Amino acid sequence: MTKKVLIIGGGFTGLTAAYRLALDKKFSVTLVESSDHLGGLAAGFPLLGTSLEKTYHHLFLTDNSIQELVNELGLNDKLVWCNSSVGIFRNGRTYPFMSPLDLLRFKPCPFLSRLRLGLVALYLKHTTNWRKFAARSACDWMTRACGRHGMEAVWLPLLKGKFDRYYSAISMAWLWGRIHIRANSRTRGDKEKLGYFRGGFAVVVRKLESELARLGVSVRTNTTVESISSEQRTAFVNGQAVPYDFCVFTGPSYIFAKLLPANGTYANYARQLRAIDYLGAICLIFTSDQCLGDIYWVNVNEPGAPFLVFINHTRLVGTADYQGKNVYYIGAYLPTDSPLFSLSDDALAKLWWDYLKRMFPDFDTSRVEERHVFRFKAAQHVVDTTYQEKVPAFRTPLPGIFLANFSQLFPEDRGTNFSVRDGNKVAEMIRVEAARSPQ
Repeated sequence: MTKKVLIIGGGFTGLTAAYRLALDKKFSVTLVESSDHLGGLAAGFPLLGTSLEKTYHHLFLTDNSIQELVNELGLNDKLVWCNSSVGIFRNGRTYPFMSPLDLLRFKPCPFLSRLRLGLVALYLKHTTNWRKFAARSACDWMTRACGRHGMEAVWLPLLKGKFDRYYSAISMAWLWGRIHIRANSRTRGDKEKLGYFRGGFAVVVRKLESELARLGVSVRTNTTVESISSEQRTAFVNGQAVPYDFCVFTGPSYIFAKLLPANGTYANYARQLRAIDYLGAICLIFTSDQCLGDIYWVNVNEPGAPFLVFINHTRLVGTADYQGKNVYYIGAYLPTDSPLFSLSDDALAKLWWDYLKRMFPDFDTSRVEERHVFRFKAAQHVVDTTYQEKVPAFRTPLPGIFLANFSQLFPEDRGTNFSVRDGNKVAEMIRVEAARSPQ
């Protein structure tokens, strides 16, 4: 007998799970998405005749799960690997920060601090046991390891920019993950390679969407799930009852908590879900004929900076696919009650562009051609020193219902690779459980 599967959420996790299950004729799959598009945080929008992500994305050499999916989908010719470049803006100038020699030239730190920073990075690159870092604060561990000067110039601004008021409680395991993965995405000669798709990540989303259509999956956008009844194996979607044998929820954990039965049966589980804090994000994207620097990714480590990162997207991938124009991101993570979330797009752009002129004095706003602002309410989970105890399981206490979202990522950070990996994982869990259940 065919098993009905309802997948809630059309990001990479939901799309991958739907695709995997639909390949098995034992399942009839329905996917619902509350917005008008698929792709989640990697969703694209039209720009200069192609598609660009609303939040900056790239792949690392170690991102095996998505590379395997791309190969399976026949999209290898769309994936290109480019030489990356990273810099740090500090003390009024941008310092390249890619090689040991760059580190030795990083003047915001005394010489001995630079040596300590390099030795710590080398240690973390080759350390595989992240669990010993899980209950340690990144602030405390890095201050002891790198010293006060190195911490204040390099790591403290990153933690504050990424996690705002939660920065002092962030687990060292998370920072280990950032350093370990990035350090291992390098080729011989210490060159970092990053992957990007010609046509944007939308080429993968569109291919998955066409595969789902071919396999008979019902995909519904602009569709809201109001409640889920595990006893009746029914979800109420846009006011209609949708029966299921298995259900996968891929949205934020606190939203899933709102869908639980109100009778108190799952009160403890709901509290576990709500214990996970999230931060929002804002991305400002603009195009210009003006080239701003020769570095792809600039961490803005100046105290008081109004954003975390400046990204010269076309410095990584070139301008050929963007009508010869330069494409830039400015990004910040912050609580959704931050005043920036209520600023108008014009006011936000003025604030951020005024600061950008400190980084690039020749920056001319009159040469900006397109400008887009995107705000996201749940863009980053807060991975504190107790997070290992908070991570929710894929199999929920509700019969037949699974949870698969990026709050389960620890110590890894969010990314499409892990979304694909977890989509594969939850699909396999359902396949195994279906095989055990009565026909």
